[in-house]
Amino acid sequence: MTQAPGTSLTDAQRLDWLRLIRSENIGPRTFRSLINQFGGARAALDALPDLVRRASAGRRIKIASLEECERELAAIARIGARLIALGEPDYPAALRAVDAPPPLLIVRGQISLLQRHKVAIIGSRNASAAGLAFADRMAHDLAGANLIIVSGLARGIDARAHRASLKSGTIAVLAGGLDKIYPSEHALLLEQIIETGLAVSEMPMGWEARGRDFPRRNRIVSGLCLGTIVIEAARRSGSLITARFANEQGREVFAVPGSPLDPRAEGTNDLLRQGANICTGAADVLSVLEPLMSQGLISHRNLFEEAEAVLPPAEPLWDELDLFSNPPAAMSEPGHEFDEPQVTSLYQPPERQHPAQEPAHQIEPQLSLREHMLKLLSPSPVPIDDLIRVMDAPVAAAKALLFELELEGLIHLHPGNLVAINPDRAKGTHQN
Repeated sequence: MTQAPGTSLTDAQRLDWLRLIRSENIGPRTFRSLINQFGGARAALDALPDLVRRASAGRRIKIASLEECERELAAIARIGARLIALGEPDYPAALRAVDAPPPLLIVRGQISLLQRHKVAIIGSRNASAAGLAFADRMAHDLAGANLIIVSGLARGIDARAHRASLKSGTIAVLAGGLDKIYPSEHALLLEQIIETGLAVSEMPMGWEARGRDFPRRNRIVSGLCLGTIVIEAARRSGSLITARFANEQGREVFAVPGSPLDPRAEGTNDLLRQGANICTGAADVLSVLEPLMSQGLISHRNLFEEAEAVLPPAEPLWDELDLFSNPPAAMSEPGHEFDEPQVTSLYQPPERQHPAQEPAHQIEPQLSLREHMLKLLSPSPVPIDDLIRVMDAPVAAAKALLFELELEGLIHLHPGNLVAINPDRAKGTHQN
């Protein structure tokens, strides 16, 4: 049986749950099967070695030790965080309803936000100035409508959505441990989030985010929310993985239309063609979600049933043991930014982890002022004042650069103090 909703684990049970989920090749599906089979984590831990040997031709399994998990609990307490178990009163009901929810969440901040209605805002790390401005407006307007904004603390759209909703409270879902912030430059942003909002992770303390950890995070982002808004996403991007999760979880998917000349809009325009809700402002989102909030309902539309080519093929998120001849169903899809070597276990104690390493394509290079401006511009005109504000550049230098780029034919200046990129001259500038 699983933990009965509304009841809390004892300290001993919590430690057993942590040992079980941190053991080798035990993911959410295997965890649930073991709890249901043996009635509790302690009995499952006792039975696991023999069960693995019988099911895997004599194979042995590394079970997380009591000492390792006690160290993790101490590390959680040191940063003022806590563990919430599936079925406990503070565990978010929306996430509990998804397929294979995390058995344990580590949370830090305002835990009461987990019981509020939430919407995810996600999109390109390499966002345009127009996309960033729209994310800012959406987050501000939806937070003003009493919705909690959820995102993944990534560069670009995610960070802008978090910053725009700091005052009302925002939830950041991390791909690594709560003490291993990725990207590292968002450590200060996370501290600001925690003052009024919440940080969430299912990964061990000390865990450096790796390839499959990002789709794992994405399923939590969408699973916490009634709907997911995608603002700028190239084809096969991580944002589309989150959109698929939202759809599979029975949640609403919203897409912001973009210029067909901008590669950053290809994924969102594809979503619209497949039936996603169009999003041109907060009113579009509220008209769909308000009836669901008032009636406590979840949508069950399947946008991609006949359009699998839109998104990458599915792949399991964990290497889970098949102990009961019931292999776990595929749960996620790797995007081009998730091509890290796959790990075989969710658990490694911090002292035995590999040295911190970030995929080369995820490390943000130091851009020149020229490169930064070109990356922010899109075929959709944006106010020059907004562009300079996003760039955080000296006004005189930015305006001089605009003049140079116009002379080179790389940008167009439009009436009303607007500027847009010339897509015929600036191909290859934008990549998600």
